[in-house]
Amino acid sequence: MNVEGQGAIVTGGGSGLGKATAIALANAGARVLVVDREDSGAAVAKEIGAQFARADVTDENALQAAFAKAPDARIVVNTAGMGGPPIRTAGRKGAYPLDVFRRIVEVNLVGAFNVARLAAAQMSSLEPLDRGERGVIVLVSSVNAQDAPVGTVAYTASKAGVEGMTLAIARDLAPRGVRCVTIAPGNFDTPMLHLAPKEFLDQLIELVPFPNDRFGDPADFARLALSICENVMLNGEVIRLDGAVRHAQHR
Repeated sequence: MNVEGQGAIVTGGGSGLGKATAIALANAGARVLVVDREDSGAAVAKEIGAQFARADVTDENALQAAFAKAPDARIVVNTAGMGGPPIRTAGRKGAYPLDVFRRIVEVNLVGAFNVARLAAAQMSSLEPLDRGERGVIVLVSSVNAQDAPVGTVAYTASKAGVEGMTLAIARDLAPRGVRCVTIAPGNFDTPMLHLAPKEFLDQLIELVPFPNDRFGDPADFARLALSICENVMLNGEVIRLDGAVRHAQHR
């Protein structure tokens, strides 16, 4: 798909990976709608000359209303998500709090599916482009889905769920000409990453074989998202973007 002139929606577009993706899409000539539950989304939209809609990806009605602002969007990138404090399944304070687990899964997995299903339904009514393509949905997982550090059970489960549904969504939507691809980033320089203490971040970067001069830049993620949009043969795939990192196990 040629990105220029296409409608595009970026959820979680107010910061981090989403902000970088919204900027990259706008620079490539797409007509961007930034969706975020925070005011930062409005600021990004103003900066790049895009539309803004306020919505939480777990809110069906709000998200549907947001998507209605870009009814011809053929590109949807869902970067909305949340992390959580390191908590073991059972530790000194007892069992993992179930409400924390539920909330992380609700945002990262249920929210991602909410985005995918509403985007797919909207794209299905569009006229097909070359090779019958109507649109592409890009979801975000994490290397944690395949290589879980201690204390990340909820985040890992939610992101593994995103990976698990990628091929199923792609096959469901194949007759409609809509693709689905997931990016699994490693350690990227985003606000979520910097919730961790500095000594932990220093250890993380040492785990990356190459390049390890810095954490991943959100612009690196955005370049891959654009490549996915442009390459119609990318479908049903999970792509690690991580500098070959593998997390060490700690007891």
